[in-house]
Amino acid sequence: MVEYDYNKYGADKKLHKTSFQRISPYQLILHNQRYYLMGYSSYWGHMTYHRLDRITNMVVSPRTSVSISEVEGFEDGINYKNLTTAMPYMFSDTPETIEMLAVDWILDQVIDWFGKDIKIDKIETETLYKITLKSSPTAMLFWAMQYTDECEVLKPVALRERIKETINKAKEKYDEKPI
Repeated sequence: MVEYDYNKYGADKKLHKTSFQRISPYQLILHNQRYYLMGYSSYWGHMTYHRLDRITNMVVSPRTSVSISEVEGFEDGINYKNLTTAMPYMFSDTPETIEMLAVDWILDQVIDWFGKDIKIDKIETETLYKITLKSSPTAMLFWAMQYTDECEVLKPVALRERIKETINKAKEKYDEKPI
């Protein structure tokens, strides 16, 4: 196992410790031009993905690592194709089946981000497509916010509600006069 401080930038443009981490490390992953340390956190009970440039004070722990084959969803090791397409951003929540509507011109972006193992159905008399894919719900929230004019998440309902809540909060901010 390894132990380290995980940090985030503050207003002073310096890294500040936000948490102490102890994980069983498995892989360094290059994703969206950034390196992430992939490891299992016994404390959180799931795989974590931490940006390498945010890690400080790393030491090898005397504790015994958890074998990746013991981690739920990784019994057969790391499926890199699923990892990169189900997680357009490196959030550690469990990928779920997502259904959304998308305009035709964005299909290229959907395949770029989520791969070809998705279902695409044309909707009659429309330029819309119904897309079914697997993704981290948190990652999909951020992805869908980039394309609010071009896509609409239908399911899961909980994710749809999170998107609506995020949009409503943003609308409130933009309805107010700037400071």
